[in-house]
Amino acid sequence: MEIEHFSIPNIALIKPTIFEDSRGYFFESYSKNKFKEAGIIDDFIQSNQSLSQKGVLRGLHFQIPPFAQSKLVRVIKGSVLDVAVDIRKNSPTYGEHISLVLSEQNKYVLYIPEGFAHGFLTLEDETIFSYKCGNAYNKESERGIMWNDKHLGIEWNITNPILSAKDELNVSFVDFESPFDYKLQNSLNGKR
Repeated sequence: MEIEHFSIPNIALIKPTIFEDSRGYFFESYSKNKFKEAGIIDDFIQSNQSLSQKGVLRGLHFQIPPFAQSKLVRVIKGSVLDVAVDIRKNSPTYGEHISLVLSEQNKYVLYIPEGFAHGFLTLEDETIFSYKCGNAYNKESERGIMWNDKHLGIEWNITNPILSAKDELNVSFVDFESPFDYKLQNSLNGKR
């Protein structure tokens, strides 16, 4: 397992070691000990899965404290363009984002700490997306930022994605007031 970091602090990409033979493949998608060595100390308490057709865009979602969630996301079948936006006040990368393709072929796992808005666009039909969460779902703390906000500059490469009614009502980035503070971030202990 290889763990890479980005220019945005605290996000991590986990590239599992794949063992393949004539029977198929095996890989370790989560290891509490290896993650801890890399500074990922979250206790993941809930696991979710979604099925989406090509062109479905879910996001940009987050939950506010005290129900904020870290996430460990991956694709089981198909592929997505996955995006995480830094929404931590006082962060040197506030408003910046990372985007990458997660797929059943590359088997990458992305760690997204609290203080990030997250979303993904399905690139194939029948895409199965899986994620572990560091806190339980709480409807009252659920929030969202518009997927196509021009201030974020995310290149989704789609003009009319399939959105939920809820995601059509997300706020713009300029109207968003962050409840997250960069100084309180403890995951990855500031490692890059």
